[in-house]
Amino acid sequence: MVKAKKSVGRTIKTAQKPIEGVYAKTQNVVVSASVNRDLPLEKLATKLDRAEYNPEQFPGLILKMDTPVKASALLFSSGKIICTGTKSLKDAKKAIGEIVRRLSSIGLKVKGDTNIVIQNMVASGSVGGKLNLNEIVFKFEDTEYEPEQFPGLVYKLPETPELPGARITFLLFGTGKIVITGAKSEKEIIESVYILRDKLKKGGELH
Repeated sequence: MVKAKKSVGRTIKTAQKPIEGVYAKTQNVVVSASVNRDLPLEKLATKLDRAEYNPEQFPGLILKMDTPVKASALLFSSGKIICTGTKSLKDAKKAIGEIVRRLSSIGLKVKGDTNIVIQNMVASGSVGGKLNLNEIVFKFEDTEYEPEQFPGLVYKLPETPELPGARITFLLFGTGKIVITGAKSEKEIIESVYILRDKLKKGGELH
């Protein structure tokens, strides 16, 4: 007997009444930050462990870390940082803090606020029922579905009163499993899942 693979990620709690089988788990948080100073990337490449710098291929330095959290970061000469690979804003802040600590340890002091901003959150989840993607692509606007190339349907959620300004994109599968991208908070993620479920139910597309 083959055991089902356990879903990983940070489960997001909802303020709404939970519905069995409906959930979302954060898989990746992408943040930007700044150390408010120029960075000598060639020097950093020789001083920092697990750093890669190939300016002919890419203008940023790639830094990977396992402690205090697992993350990857892009460092640019302007002092801008893009950090990815954590599963919460709290862990992203820990990763940026570790980068600042490492810079300070080699004589590059950082002054002021690092101004950490969430750029994107990716989550996996489920709407709690099976989906007929062949029907959804015709009933819903802003969808893309080419099953010969990929089994998932792309659906861009229109702006709603509950989530003004949000730009959420879903990847839907026939099993009811989904991937959520474009969110800027855990609140946006879980609320968008319930909004999507309501739209599917009203359209008669949740089985």
